[in-house]
Amino acid sequence: MYLSPSLIEKYTQETLSAREAQRLAEFIAWGPAVFQASRLMIKFGILDLIRDSKEGLTASEITEQTKLSPYAVKCLLEASLTIGTILVDPDTERYTISKTGWFLLKDPATRVNIDFNHDVNYEGWFHLEESLLNGRPEGLRHFGAWPTVYEGLAELPPQVQKSWFAFDHFYSDSSFPEALKIVFDVHQVRTLYDVGGNTGKWALQCVAYQAEAQVTILDLPQQIEMMRANIKGKSGADRISGRGINILDHEARFPAPDGKLDAIWMSQFLDCFSTDEIVSILARAREVMTDTTRLFIMETLWDRQRFEPAAFCLTMTSLYFTAIANGNSKMYHTDDMAACIRRAGLEIEQIHDHLGQGHSIIVCKKAPNNNECK
Repeated sequence: MYLSPSLIEKYTQETLSAREAQRLAEFIAWGPAVFQASRLMIKFGILDLIRDSKEGLTASEITEQTKLSPYAVKCLLEASLTIGTILVDPDTERYTISKTGWFLLKDPATRVNIDFNHDVNYEGWFHLEESLLNGRPEGLRHFGAWPTVYEGLAELPPQVQKSWFAFDHFYSDSSFPEALKIVFDVHQVRTLYDVGGNTGKWALQCVAYQAEAQVTILDLPQQIEMMRANIKGKSGADRISGRGINILDHEARFPAPDGKLDAIWMSQFLDCFSTDEIVSILARAREVMTDTTRLFIMETLWDRQRFEPAAFCLTMTSLYFTAIANGNSKMYHTDDMAACIRRAGLEIEQIHDHLGQGHSIIVCKKAPNNNECK
């Protein structure tokens, strides 16, 4: 099993004392309460007030400024003290923010994750056990009777949609500047299929970056309509087109390109599918590739992360896919993705690591003689 150096350090040997391990076990047991108390410390503005105070604040001062009851303030402060997001001076009874509290408040990734987990995942994760046993997103029925979250994306409540897209875009957007250079400067791409192009955000960046770029987005018909509405009137929109296709339908073929197809782009896309589905998608993509076409797979592969907290976030995100998204996909290890690539009759030409928030780009080409792994 491949692991980056920071993951080897963390995951291959015991690093906690017995007391630390016991505390972490209790932290896990009380995880739902830890999450909600910490979220409310942000929502009610308590962490902001404490951070902005020069000498810290007492419980009564926080009560006065937030207009919450003394009971509510005391419960949240005491919980947060034991969680580790604030500190207290026992002589003055003034609370100050801790390093963990600062990250909770100011780290963009953490804030996106909090909203995503509260609005999208929290109630659905109650059905994680059923989802794992049944191979279906049993937690999704909290929102509607769709087979996967993607069919229902346009119908989710506004706040849920907002948090879902914020999560999705946060991780991909940070990688776009480096990805554009790889695709258009290194590989000289001019025509590409954007598979699972969603709202057209990547396509718009492509046509803005490269004046000759022509992008065709392949996605569900309802997503194509959302994309068209999103790009309407924007610069370069005339070089973006859309084709509706249900990628999950194994009989749905990729459209034959009108001319030369330089590249097929899949960003944060294949993690939405099981390994067998990934093989089917890649094999169908191969059908429209020539020997000069390159397939770019951009994913946050958990084993290639530079910093361990990122791997933690990614493996937890797998449980969103289990209970909410589709019931059978995950954030993949490189070995699993490479096996799918080989089975589809492709081979890895190069891997670019550490783009933005931990993305990698796997560059693939057609394998000679369609040499699939059976």
